Amino acid sequence: MWDFLTENTTLCMRGTIDPEKARGKILVCLRGVTARVEKSLVALKAGAAGMILCNDELSGNELIADPHLLPASQINYEDGLAVYAYMNSTKNPLGYIDPPKTKLQIKPAPSMAAFSSRGPNIVTPEILKPDVTAPGVNIIAAYSEGVSPTDMNFDKRRVPFITMSGTSMSCPHVAGVVGLLKTLHPDWSPTVIKSALLTTARTRDNTGKPMLDGGNNANATPFAYGSGHIRPNRAMDPGLVYDLTNNDYLNFLCVSGYNQSQIEMFSGAHYRCPDIINILDFNYPTITIPKLYGSVSLTRRVKNVGSPGTYTARLKVPVGLSISVEPNVLKFDNIGEEKSFKLTVEVTRPGVATTFGGITWSDGKHQVRSQIVVGGVRG
Repeated sequence: MWDFLTENTTLCMRGTIDPEKARGKILVCLRGVTARVEKSLVALKAGAAGMILCNDELSGNELIADPHLLPASQINYEDGLAVYAYMNSTKNPLGYIDPPKTKLQIKPAPSMAAFSSRGPNIVTPEILKPDVTAPGVNIIAAYSEGVSPTDMNFDKRRVPFITMSGTSMSCPHVAGVVGLLKTLHPDWSPTVIKSALLTTARTRDNTGKPMLDGGNNANATPFAYGSGHIRPNRAMDPGLVYDLTNNDYLNFLCVSGYNQSQIEMFSGAHYRCPDIINILDFNYPTITIPKLYGSVSLTRRVKNVGSPGTYTARLKVPVGLSISVEPNVLKFDNIGEEKSFKLTVEVTRPGVATTFGGITWSDGKHQVRSQIVVGGVRG
């Protein structure tokens, strides 16, 4: 190892490393600007024996397994600071890289990846995005042996499996769960399946504390995880679901600014938009009020897809707001029975920024939870 002379050298960018100083050493590189694997290429060409990749502050605690071109280890931001401090404390810093080991039951988990897209929804702010989160970091996936694991031309390695990260890894997890739910409940529509996934998701990690944002290690919010991390077993029996009809979707198009002819392209028949539509009444499994002035009321309807039961509402009220639900008890005698409720949200402390709460319907067995997101609280 050696002292870093320039910012580009610290980032291990091409043409910045002196091979005479790097040869046989472990190169310490800061994450950022160039691809992580490219930094290992720079280290390899400089004759380094290995590489330690230190997260920058933005990457925080996010650790991603990559097919590096030489022995390498990635460490989080705080550990990186400790490594740099150690290097600056001695003229001859020493280090070694252990063979990798698999560790199970790591805590805390899950957490949100720093690279995961965040809300709010800039197109339709009344709809919370993302919807839900699923495993997507360091996933062992099948891989084509027609290309190298780094996708670099000079890399002649070929592997049938590889560790990958991204939405492209979360998506197949959710798709697989959806397929299983459809097999278990052939009569469930996509909307019902989506509701089951959202209302049964978790927002706490395996320590019982709120999920962390991998970027800054602070508590993550619904703008990071949506309704939470999917729980397939609970989604099998959600109790109640928020269903949507064709007319619900057409009314959504109406309020979204589509004209009559455009809407009829979706409906396949004549459809007249209602004179009055409140987009907040769109029967989504989450509730988002982008801007609140004074008070607002909205309605939702839930359908029983489980055994008969009586559900009682429990509210998590955000700071600066008052929330009431009417009725606060819903009794279901049959499968497929639907009930509606009205939610009223009122400002009690103007000037509060975006805030998060929730409503949970419970019969003692099921916990049907919906996020409540309110932004721009004004009197």
